[in-house]
Amino acid sequence: MMAEQTQLTMDEFNALPAPDATDAMLRCCGAVKWAAKVVARRQYKSFDDLLIAADETFAELEPGDWLEAFSHHPKIGDLEALRTKFATTAGWATGEQSGVSMARETTLAALAEGNRAYEEKFGYIFIICATGKSADEMLELLERRLPNEPEDELRAAAAEQMKITHLRLHKLFGACADRPIDL
Repeated sequence: MMAEQTQLTMDEFNALPAPDATDAMLRCCGAVKWAAKVVARRQYKSFDDLLIAADETFAELEPGDWLEAFSHHPKIGDLEALRTKFATTAGWATGEQSGVSMARETTLAALAEGNRAYEEKFGYIFIICATGKSADEMLELLERRLPNEPEDELRAAAAEQMKITHLRLHKLFGACADRPIDL
């Protein structure tokens, strides 16, 4: 298992044994089918080639695969889950959710309640690319998406998952991915 802070070059990734390469991809997106297919498409000439493969592979997934990916995220603001269940990506997730750390108690309580209502309605946690967003912004987006129809919301959550995946791929391949991320 790779340490979370390890950054890879494309050559290093291409040379990894398949199980290690799969572990690396699973840190970016928790859908096993996605990780296996991205790894199976190696050898990548560039980071852009990897991003294209990541997007194409994600587009081929079924809703159950998306749900599997969602299950690898802590709820927004769930610090205990970050420390335990999600230890291999806790550093990334903590940074991604840093907007929650400065939130008012009323906002945190509203996020917790919104998360409960969302999970009750849709059957999975609220997925949002939290990077650069304050707790108030995340709460507003949660409240805006809560009335969605289940099929529409699943697609919205999957789009957010892919944004998170892109961010994590950039973190994993920092040395060869040092350009702005288009979110």
